[in-house]
Amino acid sequence: MNDQDQSTVTPRHRLAPLSAEEIVAAASTVRSAGGLGEGSVVAHVVLHEPSPAAIGPRRAELLEVSGPQLAMVSWLVDLEAGSATPTTIEGMRPALLMGESFGAVVACVEHPEYVAALAKRGITDLSLVQIDPWPAGVFGYEAETDRRIARCISFLREFSGDNAYARPIEGVIVHVDLGRGEVIEVIDHGVVPMASTHGRYGTADHQPSRTLAPLRITQPDGPGFTVDDGLLTWHRWRLRVGFDPTEGVVLHEVEWDDGERVRPVARRLSVSEMVVPYGEPGPIHGWKNAFDAGEWGLGRMTQSLVLGCDCLGEIQYLDAVMANETGEPWVVSNAICLHEEDFGILWKHVDLWSGGHEVRRHRRMVIQHVATVGNYEYAFAWHLYVDGQIGLEVRLTGILSTASVEGDPGPYMKRLAPGLAAPVRQHLFCVRLDMRGDGTDDVVDEVDVLPAPAGPQNPWGNAFAPTANRLLPGGDGRDTNAATSRIWKVSNPATLNRNGDPTSYALIPTMATPTLLASADSSVGRRAAFARHNLWVTRADPARRHASGDFPNQHVGGDGIPAWVAQDAAANLAESAAGEDVVLWYTFGLTHIPRPEDWPVMPVEWTGFLLTPKGFFDANPTLELAPESAGDSSCH
Repeated sequence: MNDQDQSTVTPRHRLAPLSAEEIVAAASTVRSAGGLGEGSVVAHVVLHEPSPAAIGPRRAELLEVSGPQLAMVSWLVDLEAGSATPTTIEGMRPALLMGESFGAVVACVEHPEYVAALAKRGITDLSLVQIDPWPAGVFGYEAETDRRIARCISFLREFSGDNAYARPIEGVIVHVDLGRGEVIEVIDHGVVPMASTHGRYGTADHQPSRTLAPLRITQPDGPGFTVDDGLLTWHRWRLRVGFDPTEGVVLHEVEWDDGERVRPVARRLSVSEMVVPYGEPGPIHGWKNAFDAGEWGLGRMTQSLVLGCDCLGEIQYLDAVMANETGEPWVVSNAICLHEEDFGILWKHVDLWSGGHEVRRHRRMVIQHVATVGNYEYAFAWHLYVDGQIGLEVRLTGILSTASVEGDPGPYMKRLAPGLAAPVRQHLFCVRLDMRGDGTDDVVDEVDVLPAPAGPQNPWGNAFAPTANRLLPGGDGRDTNAATSRIWKVSNPATLNRNGDPTSYALIPTMATPTLLASADSSVGRRAAFARHNLWVTRADPARRHASGDFPNQHVGGDGIPAWVAQDAAANLAESAAGEDVVLWYTFGLTHIPRPEDWPVMPVEWTGFLLTPKGFFDANPTLELAPESAGDSSCH
């Protein structure tokens, strides 16, 4: 038993996010078991998610980093029994730790070679220098060997609160040993003059300001949803809203209540990983390949949201409870906003013979959080729709990673302002989709709409029809194909609709779907192999959580999806034509060619996808939906 009074830990649902008291109990239990000694820090404390059939105590996972060496200890903590079991992890690196990253900044400003490099550029007031530690990746530098390192780049503010990204201190890269807080080397590629134009974007710098007519969204009877200990109920939807330091918002046990039974739709939906590869090949920017989930943490970087600014309408907020690096609770208030949005026309028809007119309005439930990862903001909004669809929309904004340039920046950068450019880059997101349409075993079909060959069965040459190709675990990655309207359908062979077809959901690409442009044998190509294709199908395994593996920081590559696909193929799962318990991994995103309009702050670009019922219902599931204004004869 640990020294935390176990009676003070309130019983929770097995999938409810960890509470502050549970985080305290987990850290206390590990200390009692001999962990978290002097010099150790906590990388994370997360819920140990049980398997669907598991009945047992709530457990937590605490990841301890015990020193500068490449060794960690993962503690599995039984929160009810007050016991902890350690597992040593060798040769891996955690996500960048906040305390160590701050220490890297201090180490830079205290190092004489760094100070001299700035002085060579006429910079002597280090209080105006902004230092950004970046994940290092793997590029063959001696400094990378057997260390946890960061590559630090610098920017100059004209005054406190200025936008430093307007003035990159080009050419200076500092390698810092994060575990020891020591500068390894200062690399100076040469002086480049900084841009003279500022990059301020506040209201005071852009007057007179332009205003829009007020827009207010009200629900006089209150919102149409409830949330209790993470259980969200809205319309016919029921699900649990979780939160993870790496993935951010996680949707568990997504179900549809059709009035007669509660039907499972998905077991777990999350943003598994994302990568931002840069296309500029030079030594100053070519190493920039950030894995913003696995190397930083989309949950750890989440921000508090403000009513009327980040979310509009009748809002209910959820706090995010995580652990700081001493194992104490760290609460981000208002981290998740929940609200309903009008979504235009749902369905409509005017009967030209009788004059009858029926129309229903669409509505969706929004579950949103926003992560600030360095210079970028990512707004992740999961959507539930009244017609049974589920979607994810990602909005990208913030400030581009910039470079000071003289003359023509070349083909791999685009000019933002005089003397200032930004490299071309991609933002690729990989979601983990553990679907459960009416059951536990799934089959996955790739469906293309193809023209029929000319002949007696197609005398006018106009015939085309959907054609399905079964995908099995261990198979090759698949790509989108707009020319054939390609979708992927997840079906349950054991449950049929009234037409005798398996109930199913379809994964539908709705926005940009690029794949990784870097070569497969490049550093980022090896580490982000998931992004070489849009879709992979693997055997479901709760330990397979992150597309590039659990520890992509400075990893040589090959972990995650490539390893699992090879394991599934070797296990001969591909010989089974019956339903398997499978997971879909879908990559989508943007290839961003910077433009002047992106400076000094980028208007949102967005990307995403839909999960749409395809035979899951016997008919339109919104026929019973009442008109918005029952007394308004003009609407029906």
